[in-house]
Amino acid sequence: MPRIKLALAIAALALSGAAALAQSEKTGVEKLYVLNCGEGTAGDISRWTPGLNEGKTMDFVDSCYLIKHTKGWFLWDTGIADSVAAMPNGLPPADPKAVTWRRPKTLAAQLEQLGIKPGDVKAMAVSHTHPDHTGNVELFPQATLYVQKAEYDWPGANNEPRFKPSHPVELLSGDKDVFGDGSVTILSTPGHTPGHQSLLVKLPKTGAVVLSGDAVHFKDNWDNRRVPSMNASKDQSAASMQKIADTLTKDKAQLWINHDKAQRDSQKMAPEFYD
Repeated sequence: MPRIKLALAIAALALSGAAALAQSEKTGVEKLYVLNCGEGTAGDISRWTPGLNEGKTMDFVDSCYLIKHTKGWFLWDTGIADSVAAMPNGLPPADPKAVTWRRPKTLAAQLEQLGIKPGDVKAMAVSHTHPDHTGNVELFPQATLYVQKAEYDWPGANNEPRFKPSHPVELLSGDKDVFGDGSVTILSTPGHTPGHQSLLVKLPKTGAVVLSGDAVHFKDNWDNRRVPSMNASKDQSAASMQKIADTLTKDKAQLWINHDKAQRDSQKMAPEFYD
């Protein structure tokens, strides 16, 4: 009997050890936070809907997304520059038809509220290099930046580089499984800009979500597959929307549209989170 008890005890220990090891090796996304990265008003939305809505204004929002993965923090988009928070009338656009942006909350303050320092963010990506998505990239000078090579090489104003050459970067040519477990996948979705990208996130309870970037700006454009006049390529834009639609079907995913205020108003905002 003592031998049987000893054997059972050893077996129980082995099983608990294996369970603990399996738990420690468990990988994936734990939380996704939606951050307020800007609010604004578009002067004339016909630039997003060619031939329609001439002279019509619309409220826009700008979201950033902070992902807690078992392997570390990952930030998607950085929004309007935090410095805009100090501008009482917001940041007016060069083109009056575009968006006048305001920054009700800084990105830095929202991270601080979550107990996160910029140095805790080891990896990040931006959907594309327009300033309402890259405004705070250099808050995270040590974070590896994932960006499509086509976007990185695209000349900026006066042929200036779009990022500081000193910023650590991984240049992509297509999709990228960020953590190697299928839970966070960058999707190459060019068209709005030459190297635009979107993000597929798989959450344990919420399920799969595609973060649109500016592959689409608001739901009506998505429903009607409209391509804004300022996009770099109409054909690529249409193909990228189809790629997103196929991903939504394949992964039974939700589409979260970055600038769509009605949708954003229905979402949980940080410090609440999706899991």
